[in-house]
Amino acid sequence: MSTESFGFQAEISQLLDLIINTFYSNKEIFLREIISNGSDALDKIRYASLTDPSQLDTEKELYIRIIPDKENKILTIRDTGIGMTKADMVNNLGTIAKSGTKGFMEALNSGADISMIGQFGVGFYSAYLVAERVQVISKHNDDEQYIWESAAGGTFTITQDTVNPPLGRGTEIRLFMKEDQLEYLEEKRIKDIVKKHSEFISYPIQLAVTKEVEKEVEDEEEEEEMKTDEEKAKIEEVDEDEEEKKKKTKKIKEKETTNEELNKTKPIWTRNPSDISQDDYASFYKSLTNDWEDHLAVKHFSVEGQLEFKAILFIPKRAPFDLFESKKKRNNIKLYVRRVFIMDDCEDLIPEYLNFVKGIVDSEDLPLNISRETLQQNKILKVIRKNLVKKTLDLITEISEDKDNYAKFYESFGKNIKLGVHEDAQNRSKLAEFLRFYSTKAIDEQTSLKDYITRMPEVQKTIYYLTGESLAAVKESPFLETLKQKGFEVLLLVDPIDEYAITQLKEFDGKKLVCVSKEGLELEETDEEKAAREAEVAEFQELCSTVKDALGDRVEKVVVSNRITDSPCVLVTGQFGWSSNMERIMKAQALRDSSMSSYMASKKTLELNSKNAIIKELRAKVKEDKADKSVRDLTFLLFETALLTSGFTLDEPSSFAKRIYRMIALGLDVDEDEEPAAPGPAAAADSASEPAATSAMEEID
Repeated sequence: MSTESFGFQAEISQLLDLIINTFYSNKEIFLREIISNGSDALDKIRYASLTDPSQLDTEKELYIRIIPDKENKILTIRDTGIGMTKADMVNNLGTIAKSGTKGFMEALNSGADISMIGQFGVGFYSAYLVAERVQVISKHNDDEQYIWESAAGGTFTITQDTVNPPLGRGTEIRLFMKEDQLEYLEEKRIKDIVKKHSEFISYPIQLAVTKEVEKEVEDEEEEEEMKTDEEKAKIEEVDEDEEEKKKKTKKIKEKETTNEELNKTKPIWTRNPSDISQDDYASFYKSLTNDWEDHLAVKHFSVEGQLEFKAILFIPKRAPFDLFESKKKRNNIKLYVRRVFIMDDCEDLIPEYLNFVKGIVDSEDLPLNISRETLQQNKILKVIRKNLVKKTLDLITEISEDKDNYAKFYESFGKNIKLGVHEDAQNRSKLAEFLRFYSTKAIDEQTSLKDYITRMPEVQKTIYYLTGESLAAVKESPFLETLKQKGFEVLLLVDPIDEYAITQLKEFDGKKLVCVSKEGLELEETDEEKAAREAEVAEFQELCSTVKDALGDRVEKVVVSNRITDSPCVLVTGQFGWSSNMERIMKAQALRDSSMSSYMASKKTLELNSKNAIIKELRAKVKEDKADKSVRDLTFLLFETALLTSGFTLDEPSSFAKRIYRMIALGLDVDEDEEPAAPGPAAAADSASEPAATSAMEEID
């Protein structure tokens, strides 16, 4: 039969030039692509046989077989799939460019990895990463057996096959390996690649393994000697002779080829969950994640209907040290399409806050040649993502039923839940159920918002919280005084992410969340209490305006407080600005935009406690003499102390220190002029004229 020669289509020629002349370290993907194509061909014949069972008569067994030939440096990959007719060969292997050819080259030029080749439908050409010449022998039920051959030099040939043994049906690809790529003929290397990329293909992948085996054969030399002995002795005891003959054997080494199946483990996610033991899940989890510990929880489910996919999701016991490392490549959920591995870093499968969830998703509906770009717009993927989030939240709900397990989970992944409350508006109320905080009634162990609501007195209408740097810093905060007295529980939020989450949450179970360190705290009070408070406000009006004049624009206003019972005063922030805790967090951001601080840093309101002895005495002093210098000094000292107790930082700690030293000196009756240890500048400021003293006092904030 004559050989016909064809020219490659221009784009395919360019692609082959690119593959042959560029250095790619990740060459092993050629085997994944050829196996994947073989699996597709097997899918097609299996599908055809559903309507016409006789299609399988030419070869009943469906498999992919890899045959390495080290002597001739040939790697053969054989499948019993649908095969190709001559026309298929001409069209599919060179003359008609697939729509993905150009897209793939553009992706490569913009820095994409060669391993994406299969996603553009041109995976076959990756064979030229390792082979200098490729032969494709194929037999379709509707045509003769043909050989396609090319060394990628711009042309390929097709010849009717009269030299090779008949295939029956299917395709055999022969790769004539490059001298520097002979590692791919090694048994171990092939096994590793198949395990890594194609372990869960739904057809058996066989590897032809050649082993030397010892066989016992009769020793001819020994037999000759025995015959001469027999003639001499003329022994006629036949039975004994036969026994002697049996003993006289020797061992020789012979090469024996067997087909070893590489993917015996049926994909665990395709099996019925009731047939899978916890040990099976544990070993699958470890092989999937390289974790040395077992998982904390697992969810194995399938979705059927308009869309079909199976998935297994695992929650680990510990958070990895680089959980929130932004530059880290995420590879937690592996995406398969019909048992063929597609990618393990698909960011669209699961939101970032659930980046600790490991597992696999196997879709029946996504196209095999899907690329990252098309994935983002893919509606099927959006539905899969929605389902994965829902099932993950169900899994967390299951964990939360066991208190000890949930404590472990929350310690590792509590920040993720809070990040979810901040980012995921759709599932915010569900995620809020998983939050746990310390409170004034639960200092030793954290409480949920649901439990908080069950403990609320009838008169309490809102959920109160206070944010701060640490439990020690907030549990005795002046902001809690009145609330404790009334028996209202206050949540203590001491994780930096807490405030971000809670400000997004705004309410839970119909109850508003109120920060007790911000303006506008409305406490339930009787008509008598209200009247008494209004009288106090009028009584302390003069003191409030004097203190405001002294502090100037350091505070927006000075009012009588309804939130403190013991402390003389506190500083509260505006309802919509940053709290003192958020201001501290923002100041600590290394790359912060300082212009933001100017409008987000809230104006402070100084609230005075009308029942406190210090404030009462201060009011008496103001009544006597508004211009009293000590009133001004005490006002600043109270303001600076309130800054500290309310969670702010001092802008000028040295001024505050000088005031404290002066008070110590007064308490000890020390004459500051004689005492060298006392800070000179403060003393000088004290004895100087009024304007000088004023300027010293204002060295603050």
